[in-house]
Amino acid sequence: MAGPYVDNPLIGADTYFRNLTGWRTGLFLAALLQFSIWLANMRDVAETLWPEGQRRRRAWLIFGWVVPVAQLFVPKMFVNDLWAASRPQDDRRRGHPLLTAWWLSMLAAGGNTYGDGPKALKDAATADEARHALRQIMIGDAVDVCAATLSVVVIWQLLRRLEQATATVPAHTDAQPVAPAGA
Repeated sequence: MAGPYVDNPLIGADTYFRNLTGWRTGLFLAALLQFSIWLANMRDVAETLWPEGQRRRRAWLIFGWVVPVAQLFVPKMFVNDLWAASRPQDDRRRGHPLLTAWWLSMLAAGGNTYGDGPKALKDAATADEARHALRQIMIGDAVDVCAATLSVVVIWQLLRRLEQATATVPAHTDAQPVAPAGA
């Protein structure tokens, strides 16, 4: 029972392409969830080091990614607070050029920088249209790789800095809690 869709290479390619797009979206959401969990754990460390330096409540770790305008600045605020908490008490400043470059690359990657490249590639009727669509996809992928690389660097830096900062905090027992930073 052969029909027009049986063994059609275009249907197979379209299915493969949609599966890859679905996996990419799923992996992105999983990475976002994992980053949010990591950020929550690091916030606990930062609260120990500098409780008054945490500007947003814990719920914003989730809402900061989904509330439309908050998406532009709340996640970076958390990272800036972590960065400041990892600094010595008399030299606490929020922000760093690395954090700004990381956040701008995240915004560019999240802003769908390659536009309609996948749809344009699927609908391309000429080699020139396909070349243009592939160029858009490649630029978008380069921005994604840049954002991912900077994310890894920022996470490693924050881990190292917070680990060093917690090493300087004196150990405490239940009878003698650590005084909050700045007290």
